[in-house]
Amino acid sequence: MELPRVPLILLAAWALAAAAADVPAARSPGCATTCGDIAVPYPFGLDPQCAINAEFRVNCTTVGGATKLFHGTLEVIRFSVPEGKAWLKTFISRQCYDQATATVFYNNAWMNIGNLPYVLSADENKVIVLGCRSMAYMLSDTYIIGCLSTCDEPLRNGSCSRTVGCCQADLPRGVRYYEGFFNSFYNTTAIWRQTPCNYVTVMEMAAFNFSTTYLTTRVFYDADDSRTPVVMEWGITRETCQQAKINRTAPYACVSDHSDCVDGDAGYRCRCSDGFRGNPYIQDGCKDIDECLDNVTYPCAGICENTLGNFTCSCPRGRDMVNGVCVKNRRSTWMAPVVGASVGLVALVIGITCAYLVRERRKLHRVKQRYFRQHGGLLLFEEMKSQQGVAFKIFSEEELQQATNMFEAQQVLGHGGHGTVYRGVLKSGVVVAVKRCTTIDEQQKKEFGREMLILSQINHKNIVKLLGCCLEVEVPMLVYEFIPNGTLFDLIRGDHTRHISLNTRLRIAYESAEALAYLHSCASPPILHGDVKSTNILLDGDYTARVSDFGASILAPNDKSQFVTVVQGTCGYLDPEYMQTYELTDKSDVYSFGVVLLELLTRKKAFNLEGPEQDKSLSMVFICAMKENKLEDILDDQIKNDENMEYLEEIAELARQCLEMSGVNRPSIKEVADKLDRLRKVMQHPWAHEDPEELDRLLGEPSVVNSAGTTGNFSMTNKAAMGLESGR
Repeated sequence: MELPRVPLILLAAWALAAAAADVPAARSPGCATTCGDIAVPYPFGLDPQCAINAEFRVNCTTVGGATKLFHGTLEVIRFSVPEGKAWLKTFISRQCYDQATATVFYNNAWMNIGNLPYVLSADENKVIVLGCRSMAYMLSDTYIIGCLSTCDEPLRNGSCSRTVGCCQADLPRGVRYYEGFFNSFYNTTAIWRQTPCNYVTVMEMAAFNFSTTYLTTRVFYDADDSRTPVVMEWGITRETCQQAKINRTAPYACVSDHSDCVDGDAGYRCRCSDGFRGNPYIQDGCKDIDECLDNVTYPCAGICENTLGNFTCSCPRGRDMVNGVCVKNRRSTWMAPVVGASVGLVALVIGITCAYLVRERRKLHRVKQRYFRQHGGLLLFEEMKSQQGVAFKIFSEEELQQATNMFEAQQVLGHGGHGTVYRGVLKSGVVVAVKRCTTIDEQQKKEFGREMLILSQINHKNIVKLLGCCLEVEVPMLVYEFIPNGTLFDLIRGDHTRHISLNTRLRIAYESAEALAYLHSCASPPILHGDVKSTNILLDGDYTARVSDFGASILAPNDKSQFVTVVQGTCGYLDPEYMQTYELTDKSDVYSFGVVLLELLTRKKAFNLEGPEQDKSLSMVFICAMKENKLEDILDDQIKNDENMEYLEEIAELARQCLEMSGVNRPSIKEVADKLDRLRKVMQHPWAHEDPEELDRLLGEPSVVNSAGTTGNFSMTNKAAMGLESGR
């Protein structure tokens, strides 16, 4: 039976529409491709119809008689489609002494690329701090990174060293926002004649060459309108290649034949396959490279023939290729000597190659041995021999490469300021978490082996076990036991329809505090965690809390002081006293834990970049709510009820004490753990609900001494908890 013609036409139209939906719209004819001297390649465009989507639209405008290209508010220097990078200009933060007013003034610059398809390149940029008395730092959307610059040695051009007026710090991956700040303690009032200003900026390292004039004059700030070049990595969307290929709500961008998809920190991007060049975002945009036209890059002494994605090099008839050169083929009495010489030459080349490979292998082995010694591997071995029964293993780089499938992107469990964590499976079948650290300073190298042995001896049910490390690489790798249920941050910030009871939250808080108390009081020597936050509290199979990630940890100093030249931590959790004194103490961990308590009470982020200025910091919002007696306004609705309110007020008061600006006024983490334990027990005890006044009368009015040396009465709930604990 013949089908009607109209439905066939409709089916064809639908098929064409469906096919078109999977292909992004190409640049319309007539679109401008340059702005002044700057090329604007697709997927970028100067008009809406000329860009792949709204995020890639750029603007060409005239400023002061010069034609300039802007993406949002940022000036663009150039784009690179093959590299997936863009070079932009960012502003400099400065701190200067004003002779007229005898005061120090600030220009704090910032960059926000949250709505643009970029992230700052962690490989090509650095945080640069200049000044003879400058403690400056970069506040990003996740981390605080900074360093101390002094002029303790004679200044010299070209050398960026913290003792000669210049220091630098590494960027974490994935940064889309930053703001530069100075510590007011390091002002320039005493040295303004010699060095009038201090500076901090994020800058492309290849474009930076330190000059002493940056300190003695204001040329660093005044040049190029107080801006510096910065390298951005861009992605089409923030999806991975695998996600983009199956996503039907947005077209897949790698439309050209002979193009590949590449995962990056900014999302996925496209590139032409090997042997092709061009624009992978355009149909047929990747063209075959004719290698025969470029004899320098693709040398051929014979007949070059281009093939798709490659080329061949051969000799004319009667000639043979010998050592890359076509020589006459003499099939006569000379054949035997020539063949013999060729065989000898091949044998010689093979011998030289083998010798080279053996030499390189030995060289690699020596490099690995050097790294091993630098990181204290020999000391670690000796300590392990002397301490029998230490369950700690020193892994080879090859073992961890096999365990993580060469550290492929699919194995990544998470990124942090100190490195990337991968899921791995050892040959024994044990699942582990492998952490590749990003950087390590010289002092840490000397102490690394000893500190690893100390951390390996930590044995607490609420602390993630360190199983071993790899020392034969430039930056050591750590191997931890694998914890399956994600982080506390995932639990409280995930599906808000999922009910999390107050009992569960209180238990997790208590277990976490117990773990920190063990580190502070029971470890020998004591250990300061340094980066307490909800993403560093993991949850195992039965949702027991496990404190992890000692990337920022230090051994507690014997002289009770720890001055640091590089400050780093996580926004929203960082102890304000630490930012002023650069002294990391046990009370710094207490402050950060107080923020974790707030997260459990509110299910809000510790630092919300997108909120109003007064609402960015959860701790500040909480302090204001407590002062105005509006605690209920910020509590999570799931736990806010009449039955829980008394306990919630107790926990909130404990959090407030942890968030005291002065560390001496904060309780110890052991006192915090004990208070949480008492609250947990009294919540579970029926007396607390049946007749709390009678229980209060029977138990009396016990008081406690806080860490500042003052005394204070506990509320009814506290007294009941203390009585229950002593009488069990």
